[in-house]
Amino acid sequence: MKRGRPAFSQVRLNMVELLDAMGSAYGYEIARAYLDLFPKVSMRLFYYHLKKGVELGEFRVDKVKKAQGDYSWGTDVERIYYTLGDHAQPQGVERVRDYVKRLQHDKN
Repeated sequence: MKRGRPAFSQVRLNMVELLDAMGSAYGYEIARAYLDLFPKVSMRLFYYHLKKGVELGEFRVDKVKKAQGDYSWGTDVERIYYTLGDHAQPQGVERVRDYVKRLQHDKN
């Protein structure tokens, strides 16, 4: 019997579905969509699964951008954009696709 945590995670599977529909997005953008669609998780758990997903090849760091703004910690922020990795297995959940289409429509 294997020891330790199982590699499967429903949270990460939901994140794969979101990234499949979004294409590329930075961590907080994915987290906001996640919290609208799925049961609430802590930001700490969310970012843990982003990091773990990169290690497992489910996610891939697409690019890193610096952005300027007026944040509580200063004027700069580093946004890490993620895409699906080679080991991601999205199921194509219709509810997620509809939500992302609505988000994109609202932006325009």
